[in-house]
Amino acid sequence: MNTDIRTIVKEKYGQAALQSPCCGPSCCDPITSNLYAASQTGEIPEEALRASLGCGNPTALIDLRPGETVLDLGSGGGIDVLLSAKRVGPSGKAFGLDMTDEMLALARENQHKAGAKNVEFLKGEIENIPLPADSVDVVISNCVINLSADKDRVLNEAFRVLKPGGRFAVSDVVVDGAVPGVVPPEIRRSVELWIGCVAGAMEISEYRAKLASAGFGAIEIEPTRVYDIEDARQFLDGQGIDVDAIAPQIAGRFMSAFIRAAKP
Repeated sequence: MNTDIRTIVKEKYGQAALQSPCCGPSCCDPITSNLYAASQTGEIPEEALRASLGCGNPTALIDLRPGETVLDLGSGGGIDVLLSAKRVGPSGKAFGLDMTDEMLALARENQHKAGAKNVEFLKGEIENIPLPADSVDVVISNCVINLSADKDRVLNEAFRVLKPGGRFAVSDVVVDGAVPGVVPPEIRRSVELWIGCVAGAMEISEYRAKLASAGFGAIEIEPTRVYDIEDARQFLDGQGIDVDAIAPQIAGRFMSAFIRAAKP
């Protein structure tokens, strides 16, 4: 991750971990809202839900089996780790990886409240995963890979730590390259929007190519929510950008997606 972007991401997500009344800097925005079913939110501490800054629900992407080992890249307040830990059971293990001390402290507090014994939160960067090769069955992530300035390194690391036959199942924001036009440079330059999961988003075809280059097969990218013009206005509000000029250019181009792949 670019040093400047990494520093700002750490600062913003550190602040989010301390903002208990809401869900962080993107509270109630069109990306992060209404992602988990009531049956899931009742299983975990409320603080874990409030600290969720994701764009989807990666635990709904894939069948987790008892005894499996799961790794969540950019685990934040721990919601997806705790949900995964329940599904893999006492014989399994769920790791969360985050680079932000405040989020790690919150996640460990949520782990304690949930009484989760098969959970471990690690400090580190998603570009340099502190686990050995061929050590996990499933890699999940929730709107974090797009925050990295070195996505090839992230995907290569995810491939490295997966066991042969392991699965990759993440939620992320992507760009529909089939829609005419390009992402306006004003969007790409905005660090705030990068942190908000928009400016760093890859085109679907680029995501596929990077996964394939890392060695993954069985690649599937399934759009789950396309952001409309009112969503675009919410992204851009307060960013020093001409909302009326830019919003029509990005409406319908950005979307949340489920991204699945497998290590042969």
